[in-house]
Amino acid sequence: MTGPDLTLTASLRPAALDARRGIVRLHPEVLTALGLHPGDPVRLTGRRVTAGIVARAEPTASRALLYADDLVLGNLGVRDGSQVVVVPVPVVAARRVLLTGPPEIAAVVSPEMLRLALLGKVVTTGDDVSLLPQDVLPDAAVRTLVEAARRSLANTVGYAWTSTLLTVTGAEPAPEGTTDAGEPASVLVTMDTVVGWRDGHVTHGHGPTELRAVTGGERAGGGRLALGAGPELTTAGPGPTTAGPGATVSVDGSAAPALDDLPGLRAQAEELTELLDLGFHHREVLGRLGTTVSLGVLLTGPAGSGKSALVRAVAHAVDARVVALWAPEVAALTNDAAARRLREALASVRDDQPAVLLVSDVDALVPREAPGPVGTVFRQLLGAAVRAGTAVVCTTSRPESVDPSLRAPDLLSVEIAVPLPDAALRREQLTVLTRGMPLAEDVRLDEVAARTPGFVAADLAALAREAGVRAALRQKEAESPTVAMADFTAALEVVRPTSMAESSVLELAGVTLDDVGDMAEVKEVLTESVLWPLNYPDTFARLGVQPPRGVLLYGPPGCGKTFLVSALAGTGRANVLSVKGAELLSKWVGESERAVRELFRRAREAAPTLVFLDEVDALAPVRGQATDGGTTDRVVAALLTELDGVETLRNVVVVGATNRPDLVDPALLRPGRLERLVYVPPPDGAARAEILRAASRSVPLADEVDLAALGGDLDGFSAADCAALVREAALAAMRESLEATTVRAEHVAAARGRVRPSLDPAQVAWLAAYAAQR
Repeated sequence: MTGPDLTLTASLRPAALDARRGIVRLHPEVLTALGLHPGDPVRLTGRRVTAGIVARAEPTASRALLYADDLVLGNLGVRDGSQVVVVPVPVVAARRVLLTGPPEIAAVVSPEMLRLALLGKVVTTGDDVSLLPQDVLPDAAVRTLVEAARRSLANTVGYAWTSTLLTVTGAEPAPEGTTDAGEPASVLVTMDTVVGWRDGHVTHGHGPTELRAVTGGERAGGGRLALGAGPELTTAGPGPTTAGPGATVSVDGSAAPALDDLPGLRAQAEELTELLDLGFHHREVLGRLGTTVSLGVLLTGPAGSGKSALVRAVAHAVDARVVALWAPEVAALTNDAAARRLREALASVRDDQPAVLLVSDVDALVPREAPGPVGTVFRQLLGAAVRAGTAVVCTTSRPESVDPSLRAPDLLSVEIAVPLPDAALRREQLTVLTRGMPLAEDVRLDEVAARTPGFVAADLAALAREAGVRAALRQKEAESPTVAMADFTAALEVVRPTSMAESSVLELAGVTLDDVGDMAEVKEVLTESVLWPLNYPDTFARLGVQPPRGVLLYGPPGCGKTFLVSALAGTGRANVLSVKGAELLSKWVGESERAVRELFRRAREAAPTLVFLDEVDALAPVRGQATDGGTTDRVVAALLTELDGVETLRNVVVVGATNRPDLVDPALLRPGRLERLVYVPPPDGAARAEILRAASRSVPLADEVDLAALGGDLDGFSAADCAALVREAALAAMRESLEATTVRAEHVAAARGRVRPSLDPAQVAWLAAYAAQR
């Protein structure tokens, strides 16, 4: 049964939470006219038939428009402005959904991970779908599960997971579901749906009790998905449909990579190979020596660095089978179902030795914060398995989030760390990844490796794929296409390192220190204090000295402190994490310190990294004077610990900026911390002329404009004021004529009357006196 239909005009205007997630938005009155509630499924008919989940558009939206993203319009086969028929349809749970996708994606994305990416979406055979999961879910277990899925997708696919599209080749409704005869089945993906790759592995459905635990209970609103508008977008599961078969162990049948194809992991592979070979094939030697070996291993490393591939390669080398468990999926089940899944997995490994149980993303199963009963069961079963000689390898990209009790001697007694690759290792990885690519003669992999700080193996694979796609777009008709350096350069503009995905990244805007007018002395100090430690760490090591940890830039507002940092980032080929001082402060006890720890953890993972703390006086004021209950005092302590604590801050430089250096805690300005204080003075006449030349580099100034004389006449102007003057002069030329081709002296004079100096003479004098005392 379907409801009334309505013909609307498609409008390409997705909300941020909707993009490529199968959401369409309608005016509230249109929802009422169709008898729809937010979260209901609808059938959409354009050139072809598809389906989506409706959400409420803002009251100011048009009643005649259906707001959708490019993915929905593509599934409809229409363009922006085309007519689309909207018809309400009942919820029909999916029994089975099969998909196809790029071979490199199908090889690494498990069916369980695929199901989470589709959870709560309504799909139709022939649709294109993304791996982007629904963002906001009502049940804590589901939210944790989806967040773990995001991390796992980033681990396995790299940054390209956000843009990958798959095709639904089969969408079957559950037996009790009904669809209109002759119409393609549009079905809702639940945790009871069997999801998998066509001609490949599939998931096993959960029983009704397990499904309720995952989806948050019974159906809300008679089977409706509780999808609100805007930031209240939520998904409640549709409740039980049919009971799937019992939970079974997921055996990873993907081809194991060769150890030679894992550059940068040879030392870790050798250590793990020796351990497993001894435990599987030479136990009699241990017996004669009166000892045993523990085969519990915790494998840590950045997301996407190849931890699971390492385990598969080593297992293949020692003739062992790999039984894979994805910890977030197990954690989402009811306690009984999760315990049963774990027992079956360990029994499978014990009954079929030599075999390795690979538990990926173990932090989701045994978290440090609020460990649950499933974690207790896992520790008990893990202890029994290790004592019995079973090989269990757990991986995580967040070792600080794993329950410390797992590192006990009778559990995961061996810890192997996978490091972030340096430029030389990235060069080796690129050689392996591009082995099957016809590279043009101008491709310089050394340069690509140098321009990818913070990239791990999965990111480099995504980069190579993106470069190949761009080469194919350029040479659709070529008989012998090649991948050129320009393709890698273009790919670098869209592929970011996974370690930076959740970080605030400073927009570089393509500037370097050469674009900074004047400030020769300041640029020299910053080059030595910031660029040398990031670009030449081996030289510091060879001379036996520690590079500077940090720099504090201080000076009047608008004199180029932030611009200098942008130029440093553009010159140094380093990742940049930018944070305003107040952004790390929270009213909740412990959250500010946690934010500081997370900031520096991301910086270490993405090294070489420049951490920019703007308005550092708000983040680290003088201790003992704040009235915020001690929050900033604890933040200062956390900053000091990160800068010169026990854990080495390698290939990370911190740059702070402030207009009030006297308000910064003195302990932060001691050697080993922000030890170099660099005064960024207001520009003098010559410096203002240089700034004007840099700001007008792309502005067609008439020959009559004398920038040197103009710079000498701008007393009290900051660098920002000079740049504003150039912009205002160009606008004056546009006001005179939109066909203007040059900016003349009268336009500059008009701008001079509009733009006023912003420097405060008293503040400038105080800062100059402060700099003279340092």
